[in-house]
Amino acid sequence: MRTAAPLPLAVHPLTREAFAPYGEVVEVSDAVRHFTINAGNTERYHDLANIEPGPDGRVIVSIFRGQPRSLPFTVQMMERHPLASQAFVPMSGKPYLVVVAPAGAPPAAEDLKVFLARADQGVNYATGVWHHPLLALEGVCDFLVVDRSGPGHNCDEVQLDRPGVIEAL
Repeated sequence: MRTAAPLPLAVHPLTREAFAPYGEVVEVSDAVRHFTINAGNTERYHDLANIEPGPDGRVIVSIFRGQPRSLPFTVQMMERHPLASQAFVPMSGKPYLVVVAPAGAPPAAEDLKVFLARADQGVNYATGVWHHPLLALEGVCDFLVVDRSGPGHNCDEVQLDRPGVIEAL
């Protein structure tokens, strides 16, 4: 039973370094390997995320349509995918929030980290990393999702004993 007031959660800019414990940031950057292809007409930003389908899975591509959330937003649950990674790449040109916690035991509010992703940044959650479902901010947002299809249970959800609250950006 929840008795404590929600824990205020600070929002941090999404950077490759800050997000590294949870997976990869998918973005165009001089910091990633890139090279020119197609007779000099295209710059390829190469191998931006480690897509892990698990031993019996296959990689699939889907589109998720996220409904907008307003602030303050109370984080009451988290989920993880114990068999595979899951990548989200925004398609609607709008920023969004990313809430994560380390892989392992179910998280507490104190374990949560909140990032503000720019409209040109995607994320790839490493296998087993706890995360909140999509948190679109400025209207309906579509995301290209790269994840797993296959046998086995690949989604665990937990309710937090004490919720967190995102009060402002």
